[in-house]
Amino acid sequence: MKPAGQFDAQPRLARAELRATKRQFPRTAYFFQAGMGEWRGYSPYDGEKGPESRNLRDLRGQFLTEAAREQAKEMTVFALVALTSAWPVIYMVITVVKLLSKGQP
Repeated sequence: MKPAGQFDAQPRLARAELRATKRQFPRTAYFFQAGMGEWRGYSPYDGEKGPESRNLRDLRGQFLTEAAREQAKEMTVFALVALTSAWPVIYMVITVVKLLSKGQP
């Protein structure tokens, strides 16, 4: 006779029974088809053209304007970081040139 383990308090179940006991949510109707008879869609202007009716050209123009603003901000921050990181090197070069111009120490 095989000894029972300490942690085997529950009896072994078949896979199908185990899946059935774990499933606590409703079954999904995979072949459900909703009718489209009363669907009307969504439009913020309900058929009339609003002040911000966008065609592709307007949308592209707005995107490029916003992208140019963002690029200008990023370039400013990049220049600031680059100058901050280059300052010690520039200062070192100036100091070495001054030492070499004085002659022998």
